[in-house]
Amino acid sequence: MVKKTIRITIGIILVIIGMIGGLIPIFQGWIFGIPGLIILSDYFPPFKRILEWAKRKAGRSRKNHDKKEAE
Repeated sequence: MVKKTIRITIGIILVIIGMIGGLIPIFQGWIFGIPGLIILSDYFPPFKRILEWAKRKAGRSRKNHDKKEAE
């Protein structure tokens, strides 16, 4: 129970730092936000859906990038 609480707390802190980083141009918030979402997706289905959406979006972006390089 304590381990679960600590993991959830760390995940929330990382997501908050990531959101702050999204507002500050110099700070790379995704470095903290993505691991926070990964941790929280184990416990909360809405976070799992957000993470799956981000993976699909990244996959499409990579395919488009690779397609443009091949041309």
